[in-house]
Formats: sequence, C-alpha cells, structure tokens
Amino acid sequence: MGKGGMSDGDHADRCCGEAINGDVQQENMAAWLLGVKNLKIQPYKLPNLGPHDVRVRLKAVGICGSDVHHFKNMRCVDFIVKEPMVIGHECAGIIEEVGSEVEDLVPGDRVALEPGISCKRCNLCKQGRYNLCRKMKFFGSPPNNGCLANQVVHPGDLCFKLPDNVSLEEGAMCEPLSVGIHACRRANVCQETNVLVVGAGPIGLVTLLAARAFGAPRIVIADVNDERLLIAKSLGADAVVKVSTNIEDVAEEVAKIQKVLENGVDVTFDCAGFNKTITTALSATRPGGKVCLVGMGQREMTLPLATREIDVIGIFRYQNTWPLCLEFLRSGKIDVKPLITHRFGFSQKEVEEAFETSARGGNAIKVMFNL
Repeated sequence: MGKGGMSDGDHADRCCGEAINGDVQQENMAAWLLGVKNLKIQPYKLPNLGPHDVRVRLKAVGICGSDVHHFKNMRCVDFIVKEPMVIGHECAGIIEEVGSEVEDLVPGDRVALEPGISCKRCNLCKQGRYNLCRKMKFFGSPPNNGCLANQVVHPGDLCFKLPDNVSLEEGAMCEPLSVGIHACRRANVCQETNVLVVGAGPIGLVTLLAARAFGAPRIVIADVNDERLLIAKSLGADAVVKVSTNIEDVAEEVAKIQKVLENGVDVTFDCAGFNKTITTALSATRPGGKVCLVGMGQREMTLPLATREIDVIGIFRYQNTWPLCLEFLRSGKIDVKPLITHRFGFSQKEVEEAFETSARGGNAIKVMFNL
C-alpha cells in the first residue's frame, strides 16, 4: 500500500498513459517513491510538449544524498513527500523530440539537464538568483516529479549539449558538480585561497575538484571515514585529517588542520552540516576568513560565537553553472569519472539495490543508473 492509502495498482491506473504525445511507442516508465523505502517502477504519463520544450530519453541518472533522504524519511529538510513522486534530479540523455520554437537543439543531441524550472518573473529571477525562486519547480523535490524515468519533457533552454568528449554519465554529474562550483563562486575561491573541506562525501569531493579548478593552491579534507579520505587523497587533496563525531575533540582536530595548512585556512566549506562540523569550520578558519555552509545534515545548528570577523555564507543549489561544468569536463580540468563507483540498470530489483547501496554509504560515492 502506498502512502496515503493508495495501492500500487491504483497508482498505476492513475498515472498510466496509452501513448506519449500521441505516438505509438513503448510506455514511459519511472521510479515512483510511494512510501518509506518503497520505490516502484510504474507508468509515467508525460505532459504535452510545449513550443519551447524538448522530450529527452534519459540515459544516465545519478542518486543524490537528497534522494536518499526522501527514500529513507520521505523528507529532506523542509521538503516533505506527501504523495507519490518520481524520484531523481541528476540526469543526461538524448533529445527525441523538440517543440516548434526550439532552435538550438535537434533530435539526437546528447544533453545534460539542469533540473530546476524557475518562474523567470520574480525579482530574484530577474536579479539572476533564480535558484532562490519561491516558485521553483525542481526535479524530484516534492511535489514535483523527477527524472528517474525512460523519458521526460523539459524546457529546451535547460538542456545543454555535451561536448563530443564528455560522456552521458559525466553529463549527469554536472548536477552535483554545480553545487561545488556555486560554492566556490560564492566564497570567491582563487589562486590565493587555502581551502578546508569538512566532509568527504560526494558533495565534499566535487567541492574539492571545483576548488582545485578555481586555482586553490592548498586543499585539506577532514572526514570520519578512512575510505573517503583515501578517495579524497587520490582526487588531489594535499592533506587529509581524520576526525571524530565527538564535539569535544574539535580543539585537537583543529590544531591538526592548522598544522597542515600553516598559512591558515582562508575558506572552509562545511559539506556535512552538523553542529560538530560547523564548530570545526568556524574554529579552523583564520580571522577574516569565510565559512560556506554547503551540507544540510541538520535543520538547525548551534554556532559558537565568533569574534574574528569570519563571514558565514550559505548556498542553495546553484545558478548558471552548466556551461562552466561542461567546459571543465571538456578541457580535463575536472575529472568526475572516479566518483562513479557503482552502476545499475533500470529494473525493479536494480532500483531497490541501487538506493540501498547509496543509503549504506561506505565506499559508494556516486551510484549511477544506465537506462
């Protein structure tokens, strides 16, 4: 029985479409989140193709930490799943059909999809900060359906052509990489910025890659997990520091961090988002430095009083990042391929196994579906 008393069969009847946009073709299927740890592949009827839309056959879809939160808890921070929802937002695929007003895309183009559709009319959108739009419709963020499906309809201007040497999997990785790039932009990382990244999960690791691409000369990563620290080192971290989950260890751990970054920490990215990690970030950063809050581990955190003029800045998703992501990937300045540790197909069994694998963490960094 799905959430809200809806049976799987009832739900299938509700979403089932005989054809897509009038074409006689195989039924579009998607992974629907029906309840806690309850994912079912069921029919997904697509909306009609608008003049500025494209229909994309998905080929690569990644699992994000927020997807795992929805899978395990039916919520991620304040975003609560109240009815069945197609999950997923990291994706790339091949254009199958274009709307009448789409001029720069044609069927057969390989594209990476930016998953958020803003209103384009509010003051925030007009100021270029469309990621903060209150009317944002974001793939796989309730109540909006996501992209773990055979096909989706999406605005053409949010589909970015992949360079010839960039794979569809790498295209799907533009979404998590965008978080790291937006964080580095917000913190003004440059060739003179020594960086500390707290948390070596997928977002911490893409933040490491982005900071290096932005020119950071020294980057240190701190984490509780030895496996993750080894991966961080292999990706180019200059040093790694093993930390605990005990807040009483902060002073000792900060001393270790400051020892390996002798010139001081200019910017710290908290990519975990817990009381312990933000306390570490504020304590390790030099006077006049910056702490950027990236991870959302807790809804509320207690911050120590800072008297050293440290700027605390937040980020939420990203804005205008896909072109730079694709250029970094095309040029080889960033290589995201080592982050893809597990691959699955698109069957009921594999969808369940993939989400369980991602939820366990451990050596699973990025779990990717090949459709």
